[in-house]
Amino acid sequence: MRKTVLAVVTVLAAVAASLAGSVPAVAFDYPYCLQGRGVGIPGDCSYPSYEACQAAASGRALYCNINPRVAFGPQQQRRVPQRGYYYPY
Repeated sequence: MRKTVLAVVTVLAAVAASLAGSVPAVAFDYPYCLQGRGVGIPGDCSYPSYEACQAAASGRALYCNINPRVAFGPQQQRRVPQRGYYYPY
């Protein structure tokens, strides 16, 4: 009986630990990609600044480019204010 209770408690603790840590990952597209031979296109897009990308590319025969997902992604719509007429009564 003692072994059965210990096994049930262990399984419940494992289930609780796995459910507590299951948070969906947040995808974020950084503005610069490391590209070249062996990296592919669009490449390694994990650089927040051009300088950081250049530092990673230094000595590796790679180059930095703008992330196409950021450059050609959905653009924000500009709101045009609606003009109304004011009728003083």
